[in-house]
Amino acid sequence: QGELVETGGGLVLPGGSLRLSCAASGRTFVTNAMGWFRQAPGKEREFVAAVSWTGGSSFYSDLVKGRFTITRENANMMTLQMNSLKPEDTAVYYCSASQYGSCGADDCSDSTRWNHWGQGTQVTVSS
Repeated sequence: QGELVETGGGLVLPGGSLRLSCAASGRTFVTNAMGWFRQAPGKEREFVAAVSWTGGSSFYSDLVKGRFTITRENANMMTLQMNSLKPEDTAVYYCSASQYGSCGADDCSDSTRWNHWGQGTQVTVSS
């Protein structure tokens, strides 16, 4: 949890955009897939998006496909561009790194594949 730091959260109007960033603080994740999860109050943490260690492939939850874009900037940082935000996107967004190099439809949502977590950043979509 202390190895990754999320920034960029805030309050935005419905239909607006935000860009989240995740930076490694004490180490790099050269060969690790990285991803984003989110958790709303009273809800279970859910998978949002992931990008492979090379940055060459990505996978998205159906809830955000077409609206969010995950990018692997380098071994130390990734971003999540969030467009057309909806009130239901309101949650704490967590950055994560995997012990594996990539994931897809079969395993991105498998929590056992993610073993590094950030503190989270609040995203609120409201009028």
